[in-house]
Amino acid sequence: MGDTLEFNEIYQEVKGSWNDGRLRFSKQNVVYKSSKTGRVDSIPASELNLAQWRRVCLGHGIKLGTSTGHIYKYDGFRDTDLEKISEFFKTNYKLELTEKDMCVKGWNWGTAKFSGPLLSFDVNDNTAFEVPLSNVSQCATGKNEVTLEFHQNDDTEVSLMEVRFYVPPSQSDERQDPVEAFAQSVLSKADVIQATGDAVCIFKELQCLTPRGRYDIRIYPTFLHLHGKTFDYKIPYTTVLRLFLLPHKDQRQMFFVISLDPPIKQGQTRYHFLILLFSKEEDISLTLNMSEEDVERRFEGKLSKNMSGSLYEMVSRVMKALVNRKITVPGNFQGHSGAQCITCSYKASSGLLYPLERGFIYVHKPPVHLRFEEISCVNFARGTTTTRSFDFEIETKQGNQYTFSSIEREEYGKLFDFVNAKKLNIKNRGFKEGMKGKIDEYSDSDEDQHDAYLERMKAEGKIREEGNDSDESDAESDESFNPGEEDDDIAEEYDSNASASDSSEDGDDSEDESAKKKKAKKAKPVKEKKERKPRKEKKKKQKDTGGPKRPMSAYMLWLNSSRERIKSENPGISITEISKKAGEMWRQLGKDEKEEWDTKAAEAKRDYDKAKKEYKESGGGSTSVSKKESKKSAGKKDDKKRKSAGGDKDKERGGNDSFKSREFIETSESSSDSDHKSKSKRKKESDEEEEEAMSTPASSEEESD
Repeated sequence: MGDTLEFNEIYQEVKGSWNDGRLRFSKQNVVYKSSKTGRVDSIPASELNLAQWRRVCLGHGIKLGTSTGHIYKYDGFRDTDLEKISEFFKTNYKLELTEKDMCVKGWNWGTAKFSGPLLSFDVNDNTAFEVPLSNVSQCATGKNEVTLEFHQNDDTEVSLMEVRFYVPPSQSDERQDPVEAFAQSVLSKADVIQATGDAVCIFKELQCLTPRGRYDIRIYPTFLHLHGKTFDYKIPYTTVLRLFLLPHKDQRQMFFVISLDPPIKQGQTRYHFLILLFSKEEDISLTLNMSEEDVERRFEGKLSKNMSGSLYEMVSRVMKALVNRKITVPGNFQGHSGAQCITCSYKASSGLLYPLERGFIYVHKPPVHLRFEEISCVNFARGTTTTRSFDFEIETKQGNQYTFSSIEREEYGKLFDFVNAKKLNIKNRGFKEGMKGKIDEYSDSDEDQHDAYLERMKAEGKIREEGNDSDESDAESDESFNPGEEDDDIAEEYDSNASASDSSEDGDDSEDESAKKKKAKKAKPVKEKKERKPRKEKKKKQKDTGGPKRPMSAYMLWLNSSRERIKSENPGISITEISKKAGEMWRQLGKDEKEEWDTKAAEAKRDYDKAKKEYKESGGGSTSVSKKESKKSAGKKDDKKRKSAGGDKDKERGGNDSFKSREFIETSESSSDSDHKSKSKRKKESDEEEEEAMSTPASSEEESD
């Protein structure tokens, strides 16, 4: 057997949520690293005094206890892992891994035992369930019962809100109430924030970017209190994951970032990061509200009773001592301007991206922290809006993608060298889809594959560096923004004779050719306007009001009979909602129920066909309509005859007038009398239609008689 045992996909319960990670047993310690947060728990082997193997919901689990009173539980082992883990514990830890059965009877009457940070409920000396007291947010007492309320976790779909224990009255010891004793045992280990005592120190009116505003920060021994004008936040030090101290790009300000898990809440908003902004020029003299002996005993020389210096240094120093975590600062990376960050945009806001020794952090809206171990690959993509910038894309192993856009082109070389030195997988956009399944976490992506985009970007970088020494670089870079100016020495992109542009002798010819081509491109063919054909007026079908009504379908017959029932079952329902509800109910009907309405619809259809046949035989329908149309056509013919007769009479009357040529008559009539004729025609047609409308009802009545 080796010196270590490693297991992947081992789960740890954190406030009602299962977080996966990796567990390693070594001779010196037991190390668990969470995949979600990257937090590392290390248990020295010398402190282990309890090891139990149990059957749990996720296979099998191990419960470890230490001499300091801490309990650690890890689930997700297989049944075959028991033998090798037990042997490893005997050999290296001199500890026996005992098997412990859980009670699965489902009884709700048993014994409550407090063992360190756990409250276990035992039935017949077997544990039914265990409650980590650190998950308890509040404890309330009643007459004979104790109610435990729990912290809520946003990552869980279902959360346990509270548990109630009935505590029977005790007959032996009447001086102490068993309910109060139970509650005090819970509160002694519960994660209940109580602002008892004085604060260690207070920082007034600090500028906070997330959550936004100015807050007074009161430092207590176990938690941090943010007091603002509108909101107050209490942050336990156990929820602090990491501390960052980041210099602003202007070198006059500093960011102090506190990473939190679980986050602080403001309504439905979650803040995973607390970001403070300081000015480097602001100094402070700080006196801790503790005696010098207490300061020396508690902080072991990390802090002193009286301190002075820059405000950001004092805040970071106090937080480091109380939280007992290291402060992360930028490493050796330096951008094009000499700053340790890169200006870019994430989503809709502009911010700063800091390449760190073990990850990236973006501030400030919204803050993002990405560790190298959770990054699957990175990609350098050309900017969408302009060629003077590029995008930096990061894809995580969980499938999430983060795009930092609008990065200056000058930052490419520095950022690429940094990513390459950290051995991150660099991928071109074209290769990304084909290589997704062949990711090797420990290989250098640039050794085995040819990155075409990388070569192109390097070539552009060399050209840019050479062009920076000449005075004409600005004019060349702005060439595409001056459409009016033409460069004589540059050939057209689509010019087949592009080599001619390099010679100075043929410069004039190439200029003329390019000018001709540009003119040819500008000349757009004029489209001939097509004459619109007059639309044919569609004849509207006249409805026959006297005929029988069409029969209803099976669905409509069912809907009419069920409408009142739907209204009574759903009071206040609208008309549109009735139709939706009826459609759903109709689809859910069985075949037998639908056949009943189909037969009714078929009977209604037969009755309609019979009534329609009798109506047509009696002279209804198409006969009356055809007679009306024939009358209209006869009336129009009579009008034409009258017009032609009137025209002949006018010609005869005009014989005595002075002679006029044919051209004169046509032009004068068309110019002067055209408007008058059109008006008279409209008037005549309207009069004719009125006469027809008056005459048709009488004729129809006579015909029906």
